[in-house]
Amino acid sequence: MTRRLFVAAAALVIAFASRGAGGEGGPAPADLVLTGGAVYTVDGARSWAEAVAVSGGRIVFVGTAANAKPWIGTATRVVGLAGKMLLPAFHDSHVHPVSGGIEALQCDLHGLDSADSVLSAIRTYAAKHPDAKWIVGGGWDLPLFPNANPSKKLLDSVVPDRPALLDASDGHSAWANSKALAIAGITRATQDPAHGRIERDASGEPSGALREEAVGLVARVVPKSTAKDREDGLRQGLTVANGFGLTSLQEASASEGDLTAYAALDAAGTLTARVSAAITAHTDQALADLPRIRDLRARYRGKRFHADAVKIFADGVLETRTAAVIEPYIGYGTERGKTNLDPADFRALATALDHEGFQIHVHAIGDRAVRDTLDALEAAQKTNGVRDSRHHIAHLELVDPADIPRFRTLGVIANFQPFWANGDEYITKMTEPELGPARSRWIYPIASVEAAGGVTAFGSDWNVSSMNPLDGIEVAITHREPSKGPGPAWLPEERITLPDAIAGYTIRGAYLDFTERETGSIEVGKAADLVVLDRNLFEIPPSQIHEAKVLWTLLDGKEVYRATGFTP
Repeated sequence: MTRRLFVAAAALVIAFASRGAGGEGGPAPADLVLTGGAVYTVDGARSWAEAVAVSGGRIVFVGTAANAKPWIGTATRVVGLAGKMLLPAFHDSHVHPVSGGIEALQCDLHGLDSADSVLSAIRTYAAKHPDAKWIVGGGWDLPLFPNANPSKKLLDSVVPDRPALLDASDGHSAWANSKALAIAGITRATQDPAHGRIERDASGEPSGALREEAVGLVARVVPKSTAKDREDGLRQGLTVANGFGLTSLQEASASEGDLTAYAALDAAGTLTARVSAAITAHTDQALADLPRIRDLRARYRGKRFHADAVKIFADGVLETRTAAVIEPYIGYGTERGKTNLDPADFRALATALDHEGFQIHVHAIGDRAVRDTLDALEAAQKTNGVRDSRHHIAHLELVDPADIPRFRTLGVIANFQPFWANGDEYITKMTEPELGPARSRWIYPIASVEAAGGVTAFGSDWNVSSMNPLDGIEVAITHREPSKGPGPAWLPEERITLPDAIAGYTIRGAYLDFTERETGSIEVGKAADLVVLDRNLFEIPPSQIHEAKVLWTLLDGKEVYRATGFTP
């Protein structure tokens, strides 16, 4: 393919360095030079280059391999890329490193493809941890069980001696055994919470599956995570992130305990990512929660970590009909799901948070929740005036087409998880039948939002699904599960291009984090947050993008991940 080399910029850099550091004889030798690669800069012109020089953790040169030679001195570390791809390190705009890391260290059920394999994994974990008072963890997929409703008796069969509570992969359902339900005092007489549901069998007894706030009825009696648990979980989450080339994360839902873990690692110099944390708002308290949120923002701030955002859960999920939709779910009478906030309360909360200068990060899945969120952010803008707020809505599984232009009009960022737009069983067996074809056309409308001028940024929602940006990039282009290979695309109208997909995980993620002048592209003066891939994504079939491997991840020019066998 034809590459536009960044020659003009390189010349400017050489001229600058000659004046500033190395005198008339040329630039001062760089600490690191990466040369001979396919450097996709993701700058405004989407330029290509061959070499990058780094000094003091900053990028000081981008250009041709020939023009990089003056930056090489006797102490310069020179890495020959031999045609490998160099990208700006990735950004994940919606992820749960602490809770995801904790769960990964517990009974991890992610990626299992049958109910039998889930039960086998639980049985094995319980046998290996005979001293655990509770069996906790999660990651089981809803479609593996009839009506997404695994029974307590099934869980009793593998954990008969201890209470067990295992979260579903979506984070909005959980599975409890009989002992856990008994300890929590949940019986047939227990009423559903306002924003949750206790699933029941034909006789009215709790079946073992819990939705939304009903999960909390059992979770409140589970032993709490310790500070060490959270720090260990965060280390695990960071290890996964760095291994996938990620160096910037938007923590999507932070408790004070989570913030404490981030602060501890940041103070110790072991926080290997830039983190913007969204403090979880207690929607049942609305405005009364503001003093707590304000206090947390003031107390938790460090070198690579701050908590200037607030997370609001507007609704649940479509698969279990807890997402708020405009028209009723098909086959369920007048059921339309529930919003977690009355629209008037939502507008008041958004206006207050915006007035305080917070960035607002909203979970909204159903089209009614998306509309309520846009209405709330519009109300804040009308009351407080327009500012550079960069509020964003995450997930956006179903968006009414009438609301798509509002993202551009209001300057609200559409924070999609593109890996989910793959036509899997969650969509084809659980979601589309509840919505019908007309509404299903507007599931994950990434291309439509971009065509209407809206800004998109991408995240994983790990550990709900893969944290690997390469998985998300592939699905954004193909609209197919990576394991399926080439073939017909699910909802092909909403596919996007490779450059757009990469931008969603780099420069637009940086924009969402207010760090686009610091990171997100390979440009002179920016931090040397870089990732080396084993192949050029532009030179392989889209269905093979998920097979590409991260070889090396740098944050501020320092190694935070190196693949086994790679010698830089």
